[in-house]
Amino acid sequence: MKIMSEPVTLTERAATRIAQIVASEDKARLLRVSVEGGGCSGFQYKFDLVPHAEPGDIVLERSGAKIVIDSVSLGFLAGSEIDFVDDLIGASFRIHNPKATQSCGCGTSFSI
Repeated sequence: MKIMSEPVTLTERAATRIAQIVASEDKARLLRVSVEGGGCSGFQYKFDLVPHAEPGDIVLERSGAKIVIDSVSLGFLAGSEIDFVDDLIGASFRIHNPKATQSCGCGTSFSI
């Protein structure tokens, strides 16, 4: 497990929300952010609560909140910012990815 402060930025709002979520969990202490094939634009973001990092994962931490990203997903996410937005259309984590050339309306699917 390698702890880093970059290549993906975690906003304070996202860190606060992650801390709130894992505080109510018995075993899951980390938010895993990954990229999978699929979605309406080719790739999609996936969020899972996990108890620990796996070998080779990158661990990012802000204000006590930790996220883990596998090395393959990191290639798609490098330079991105993970935020938490609570607006009229709902509350969700949003990834602002400079590598994405297109994204779907819901913001969970993208292409590069």
